[in-house]
Amino acid sequence: MPSWQSEAVAAMYRVWTDELNNPNPDRQESRETNDHWGDLTAEPRQVDYLERDIAGTPALWVEPHNANPDRVLLHVHGGGFIGGSLYTHRKLVGHLAKAAGIRALVISYPRTPEHQHPAQLIAVSSAYQWLLDSGFDPKHIVIGADSAAATLALATLLQARDRGAAMPAATYLISPWVDMTVSNPSFEANASRDAYFHRDVVKGLAAMFLGNTDPRDPLASPAFAELAGLPPMYIQVGGDETLLDDARNLALRAEEAGVHATIDVFEGQQHTFQMAAGRAPEADDAIGRFAAWVKPMLV
Repeated sequence: MPSWQSEAVAAMYRVWTDELNNPNPDRQESRETNDHWGDLTAEPRQVDYLERDIAGTPALWVEPHNANPDRVLLHVHGGGFIGGSLYTHRKLVGHLAKAAGIRALVISYPRTPEHQHPAQLIAVSSAYQWLLDSGFDPKHIVIGADSAAATLALATLLQARDRGAAMPAATYLISPWVDMTVSNPSFEANASRDAYFHRDVVKGLAAMFLGNTDPRDPLASPAFAELAGLPPMYIQVGGDETLLDDARNLALRAEEAGVHATIDVFEGQQHTFQMAAGRAPEADDAIGRFAAWVKPMLV
């Protein structure tokens, strides 16, 4: 049974759903509402933050005290391509980096509806190349992402593979949304349990991201990509998510392509429940599992 602390995640999504279903012209702009996403996360202690411009894109270095400076998590924040920011995810990435004993770089990217694919991919791919050009050993880099940003992380890896660039040691995906056709059965199976990400909502987000791009384009929908040659993959997903099949299918396709994939399904949990880090035991458990998984990858 989910903890009472993790109920805050579902409660926040129910507020978002209510705002969608009952528009109020006097309410704050939706992105401003989304900026409260980070309120779910407790402040990690002994973590410093430094804003930088990386390859022309705003970024945030997240540096736990006593972290190994040569190991880095490149994290791409989620938000349906329309929301989320360095600041909504600052604390979550602080918990992840602190648990793993490494630094982290949170990267921003152009958001919809002002910018469509591939603008987001260009920014993330440039950030990864910047790390390589800066002298970071690719064997000491892990790429992480949550929600819609999983598409950007995987597409960055696909592009790097195809141009012969070095692969990072691993990739970590939280509640990955990687299929822009929005057609998986879990949209029906979990419709009554997911507090926000119903098919019509996700379809609208996909349309803003895609523009004129085919929803089966592998760089816009990595669910349809050939995944051979990608690094080991660790996926975490909530059992109550409508995006559950995105995660399961991705893990299956990765294994079929010869990519080692580990998936943990957290029963009773919502989309990106890890945002309750430092408050909900399920979130802290998930972050502990990530740390235990990634540390041997970065030796």
